[in-house]
Amino acid sequence: MARISDIIEIFIKELLEDANDREIEIQRNELANYFKCAPSQINYVLTTRFSLDKGYIVEGRRGGGGHIKIVQTNMDKENFIKLILHEIGNAISAMKAKSVIGVLKDKKFITDREAQIMISAISDRSLITSTNIKDEVRANIMKGMILSLVNFNGR
Repeated sequence: MARISDIIEIFIKELLEDANDREIEIQRNELANYFKCAPSQINYVLTTRFSLDKGYIVEGRRGGGGHIKIVQTNMDKENFIKLILHEIGNAISAMKAKSVIGVLKDKKFITDREAQIMISAISDRSLITSTNIKDEVRANIMKGMILSLVNFNGR
């Protein structure tokens, strides 16, 4: 039996597929009422399954039941890479970095082999440095690899 998070994710993805411009607006409280769950469950799904590194932009998810806008990114390669680089920021966890690599692979910006090499390069085992700066080092490595692999000139 599917968990409520899985069901909510599928529901939102179906709404996005039906939308002409791959963009929807929903109300968090209405969605929570529909699924008979707490609004925090909706926030959890949005945070974990509809993030930029998974190919979505979510706006306005704070506040008491306000509108939430979800956009499936269909932007050009250059703007998407700029967003990814911004999302990486100054530090990134190994789990989030792997997710970013997965999106780059899914969008065919990198090959399976390049993805495997990147995952190996940013793993905790490969980063032999103090724990307090590991995520910063990983972010710099990620940005460098992405810029060189996707032939991006907009540094």
